[in-house]
Amino acid sequence: MTNKNKKQEKLVKSINKSVRSSTRKLKPILKSIVGKKVDVAVRNLSFSDKRVSNDVKKTLSSAIANAENNFQYDIDKLIVKEAYCGKQVVMKRFRPRAKGRAAPIKKPYSNLTIILTEKQKIEVKHGSKS
Repeated sequence: MTNKNKKQEKLVKSINKSVRSSTRKLKPILKSIVGKKVDVAVRNLSFSDKRVSNDVKKTLSSAIANAENNFQYDIDKLIVKEAYCGKQVVMKRFRPRAKGRAAPIKKPYSNLTIILTEKQKIEVKHGSKS
């Protein structure tokens, strides 16, 4: 591949480390915003019932601010290209139970990454395939 064929994608990233939630609870929320325009994604997150959606919305707002201030992108053209999460630490606590026993409590943390890109118009070329 030559450099002419390969276009430089405009990517903006925002990472939120130590989100106090498990990846299992984060993934459905992240899947719901991928591929949408950022204003629609922010609106959906603000009306979500999930507690974690506030952290996701905060990270998305940070990515939007990065795009606007650092790269001078147009907010109206931004879409969510990728949104994923990964495991971090798991705090382990114990709850006292009957007869001197103890039951473990796991408090998982996650890393949250949101990548935005500027939507580009696809140029349609008419004519021969060459």
